Amino acid sequence: MGLGTSIRLSRLFSHKSGNLFGAAVDHFVGYGDVRQGGLANLPSAIEKIMRETPDSMTTQVGTARHIWPQYAGKSALIIQAGCWVPDDRISQLVSSPEAAVRYGADALAVAIPVRGETEGGYIQWLADSVEAAAKFEMPIVAHIYPRDYTDGVKIVFTPEEIAYAVRIGIETGVDVIKVGYPGDFEAFKSIISSCPVPIVIAGGPKTETLHGALAQTYDAMRAGAKGAVVGRNLWGAPDPSKAAKAFKAVIHDGFDADAALDAAGLK
Repeated sequence: MGLGTSIRLSRLFSHKSGNLFGAAVDHFVGYGDVRQGGLANLPSAIEKIMRETPDSMTTQVGTARHIWPQYAGKSALIIQAGCWVPDDRISQLVSSPEAAVRYGADALAVAIPVRGETEGGYIQWLADSVEAAAKFEMPIVAHIYPRDYTDGVKIVFTPEEIAYAVRIGIETGVDVIKVGYPGDFEAFKSIISSCPVPIVIAGGPKTETLHGALAQTYDAMRAGAKGAVVGRNLWGAPDPSKAAKAFKAVIHDGFDADAALDAAGLK
């Protein structure tokens, strides 16, 4: 790892806890009616989350260009390159390491699905992005989501599939791996112990309650995760600012779900 990569990664994991509390508003496609929900107003969603100053914000290039300037220097910026839906109706790589450099980002995220007939192309996305990023010393954060085709196509989080996703991240040479929590503490602890790069968990899918999302994050941190990158469970919450404060309490202060809700004024 070169100096540039080390410096950029240190900005992601800059909190004294050594962990990453990342926010994500990179839900570009498959969102549904864009007039509804927590991302109906992108500037407002980002403003509410940024009140609690997450360690990083992951977003698309256009959102960064139009909205991020007022937040520059307050949190690390991660540009999202992957653009897809599980059934491959949309499958595009829409950004590059060069764009991440141009926009002053500290990392390039590449989200991919795996399993199924098209996974080879997605893995190639990841490998090519790692290779292209090397000359810029730009870290790659891989968001890897296994698919199941038993009944249609859906994203799954079983221990076996999460282990497979992590292995793909290792083998393609990424710098940080983001995967869903498999719901099995011992299995996840074992997966993390065998991984030579930091693993952070995905904050979605949207849980029924914020308590559930916080409890899941707490378990993942105890298993050895280095943080979480949270989307729907932030901007989909009734009060995104307080939700962000609760996640910070879990990730940076080691609070359990009940204590985190109390610290955020949500109990």
